Amino acid sequence: TAVLPFPEAYRHRLRTTNGMERLNEEFRRRERVIRIFPNRESVIRLMGSVLMEMNEKWLEGRRYLDMTNYAEWKAQKLQKQNQKSKVTSIYQN
Repeated sequence: TAVLPFPEAYRHRLRTTNGMERLNEEFRRRERVIRIFPNRESVIRLMGSVLMEMNEKWLEGRRYLDMTNYAEWKAQKLQKQNQKSKVTSIYQN
């Protein structure tokens, strides 16, 4: 429901949790190899390295959302709101 005001092209990607699911899957895949961690710090190091890897992939990979179309949509929406507020202020005076 929170994504309904957005353009249709963005709705599907905004409402899914594919990114989080992929990250959790990667954590589980790496954890299965080690099975038993010697201490808490080793878990934190492994998860930190996974997060750094995923961050690099997200920065270098193709864009998940193209924000240029969103910026145009947002500008049009603001323009319509400004026009509405001008019309209502004319009728109020």
